[in-house]
Order: sequence, then C-alpha cells, then structure tokens
Amino acid sequence: MITREPMMAGTFYPANPKELKGMLEGFLKAVNTDHPIPKAIIAPHAGYIYSGSIAAEAYACLAKARTSIKRVILLGPAHRYPVYGIAATKADYFATPLGKVKIDQVAISDILSLPQVEIIEQAYDRENALEVHLPFFQVLLQDFSLVPLLVGDASIIEIAEVIEKLWGGPETLVVVSSDLSHYEDYERAQYLDKQTANAILNLSPDEINFEQACGRMPIKGLLTVAAKKGLKATLIDLRNSGDMAGHNDRVVGYGAFHFR
Repeated sequence: MITREPMMAGTFYPANPKELKGMLEGFLKAVNTDHPIPKAIIAPHAGYIYSGSIAAEAYACLAKARTSIKRVILLGPAHRYPVYGIAATKADYFATPLGKVKIDQVAISDILSLPQVEIIEQAYDRENALEVHLPFFQVLLQDFSLVPLLVGDASIIEIAEVIEKLWGGPETLVVVSSDLSHYEDYERAQYLDKQTANAILNLSPDEINFEQACGRMPIKGLLTVAAKKGLKATLIDLRNSGDMAGHNDRVVGYGAFHFR
C-alpha cells in the first residue's frame, strides 16, 4: 500500500494532531452551519492562519452530511510541477496528522481512460492545494474516499469532462481548491475578487482571467458543468489576507462558494 505523507504539516497547518483538531474545531464553531448541503464547493488553500476561517465557512455545513457523503472529488491547481493535462496519483492513501484518507483508485482508473489524465506523482510533492483541505474533511465526514487531482495545462472542456465523469449523486462532493487574486494591494484585491465572485455567481467562466485565481482552470471547469446541470452558485465568504493578518500592501484573496 502506498501512502502520501503530509508535506504541509507544521507550515500551512499544525503538525500536532491535538493542536490541529483544536484549531479546526475553533474555526468550525465560529461560523454559520445553516447552509444547505452543496453538491460542489470552491474553497481556499492558504495557510490556516490566513484562510482557515474562510474554508471553515465553506465546509461547516458538511457536518449534517457526515454519513451521507462517501466520496470527495478534489481538484486544485498544480503550483510547483509542470502538468500538461490533469495529474492523478497511484497512492492508496493521503495522510495528515489526523490519520489516513483512502484514495478511490477505482475512480482514478476510470478517468485514466481519458487522454488528458495521467499519473504524475511529482506533481504532488510539496503541493499545498489539495492537502490543506483534508483535515477539514477528516473532522467533518465519517467514512469517505478521495479523488485528488491536480490541474495543469488543460482546456475547460477537458476539465469539465473529468468532473462530469466523477459527478455521481448525493454521495459525491466536488471541491475546487483555489485562492483568488495574488499580491495586489488591498483595494485592487477587493476589486478583482468581487469581479471573480460575480463571474462565479453568474456561472461565467470566460470572465475569469489569469490574475484573478490560481485555480481558475478547475473553477472554469466546474462552472461549465454547474451551468449544464442547472446548479446555482452562492457566495459564502469573500475576504483577503489583509482582513486576516492586517498587512494590506500585498494581499491574497480568498473566497468560499457553494453550488446546489
């Protein structure tokens, strides 16, 4: 059995299991849990001190689906390794300080039939886009498997095809991992992030440009599928690192969105 060990523990989030669980519980207790259960979510992937509370806003309602969500499709941008298409892994488990998450290799085998999907293990090394979400799922969901995918140079149609193939029913949650604007001043970040939020709410993938989101391609793929399936997007939270850490000269934007 192959296990991908945690690489962001101790930097993006606490490495101590008790401290990590306590931090997550603190985030989740402080946010609104009344949202209906979404079919899909967009949530940020920065260090918890910056975006943990925004991610908690996206995820807290999943406690009500603790036993019904059995699989999470998690797509994020490949930040550190050049990926042409969409990268998958042969690993059987993805570990965090809270334990191991089983990877759905049956689902991965299914999408490997698509030419845009291939096994690229190097893409997962030192990659935060997927790992930082896992502790939230481990705390909120009881028994689930994971399909972790890293999106690189792929078209909207290719990404949407993968999402549709994995879509499933209410047992499957689709999550896109993305931060929004990067290293703008506070006012510019607010402007760009509002533009991005409007594009997401209007299910308009063509209105999201390079500077607006690092995960813009998986977001665009999700918006394409959501529009096709008649889903509606809801804004859950929209802030930036200036709101969280108090530095306003070079901030990163964070958004949380639900699709039902």
